[in-house]
Amino acid sequence: MQPPGGETLVNFRTNFYTEQEPFTRTVQLLGRRVDLRIWPSQFHWRFGDGADLATSDAGAPYPDLQITHAYESKGGVSPSVDTTYAAQFRVDGGAWRDVDGTVTIPGSPVRLQVRTARPVLVSYQ
Repeated sequence: MQPPGGETLVNFRTNFYTEQEPFTRTVQLLGRRVDLRIWPSQFHWRFGDGADLATSDAGAPYPDLQITHAYESKGGVSPSVDTTYAAQFRVDGGAWRDVDGTVTIPGSPVRLQVRTARPVLVSYQ
């Protein structure tokens, strides 16, 4: 999440993203080569204040603010993201076939302190 350091401000758009990416694996199963293509198909963002959002977008670091959330009150929250994966497989170099269903991996919450900012007038002389 951004800004970094585990702190953000009330009413400030906090940026969220994950670095989950597609990957491949090859396994031997019953003496046959099985290739797997696995990719994140959905993200369920839980912002820790009761708000959540489901997207097919992993978000991105600043300045690409794709997944943001503004907290309305100060305090500690624990946002997380659950990632749902879809997959395809092929046996011995054959045609790719869809795997029925998906698998969702729950994300570990991180601590985030939401603070209020108070403007202060100063004199420069």
